[in-house]
Amino acid sequence: MKVLKKVLPYAITVLMAVILAIDYDLFIVENEFAPAGLNGLATMIQYMTGFSIGYMSLLINLPLCILAFFLIDRKFAVTSFVFVVVYSFSYLFLQSLDLSFIRYHAFGHNTIFPAIISGVIGGFVGGVCIKYGSSTGGTDIISKYINKKHPNFNFFLVTFILNTVIAVVSLFVYSKEGSLNYEPVALCITYCFISFFVGNYIIKGTKSAYKFTVITEHPDEILEEINHAIKHGATKLEAHGGYTNSRKTVLICVVNKHQLLDFTKIIDRYEDTFSFYEMVYETYGNFANVRSKLKRKRKKDPE
Repeated sequence: MKVLKKVLPYAITVLMAVILAIDYDLFIVENEFAPAGLNGLATMIQYMTGFSIGYMSLLINLPLCILAFFLIDRKFAVTSFVFVVVYSFSYLFLQSLDLSFIRYHAFGHNTIFPAIISGVIGGFVGGVCIKYGSSTGGTDIISKYINKKHPNFNFFLVTFILNTVIAVVSLFVYSKEGSLNYEPVALCITYCFISFFVGNYIIKGTKSAYKFTVITEHPDEILEEINHAIKHGATKLEAHGGYTNSRKTVLICVVNKHQLLDFTKIIDRYEDTFSFYEMVYETYGNFANVRSKLKRKRKKDPE
């Protein structure tokens, strides 16, 4: 298991790098638009000069990986380096093949579809890499460095400015015959929005839930209803009201979205009860073991 835990991040990184290379080869380059980040810059350079994205990605990202090794985190730098190398050589290999029969070329019609498809794939790859302690290079490494040095710095603004510059530059790069072509700008914005949304969703987790904080004078009754109606327990804390200085009980309970309405109906039945809830993006812990231990304890001590 220890070996698997060590190998898994690198295996996932290699797989994600291959997927991103396929994404660029099949959906992005053929449809003449620049995606987000520094790879968008590499895409435009290939379009103008023919200098491959594979080589350009190595030139841009290898120095960043070296800096990350000394200035950020060694494991993060190594996994990012693995991603960059695999991605670059995978793209160069795909570029050498005749894949015209499966490449998506919109030919000026419905080009929004490759931007949507590639944005979903790019966001998925970026989110999975970050979740496993790696990155796709480029702005991810810069973001990690800035976050380490200045945790409160708004890197979203830097990313927004960089992607805005790439979108504006693509307006001139992909324009032909003296007329400005605004379509690459729209495709770049579409890619950026979708990849950010998907990546953010992957990073925050798919096990979203709601955490209720309930302040009440009827804790036992509410706990009994919660346990009976939605098969949940809760954490009980003793507290005092700051205004009345009266004794209160605070209940904390995490429920899934399907139980949200049932929980609020329970709370509505009790006077002198105040509650609020907030989104929880991921839950951790082996609650199955806690539940089984509690059952065994009840069997031994029925009272």
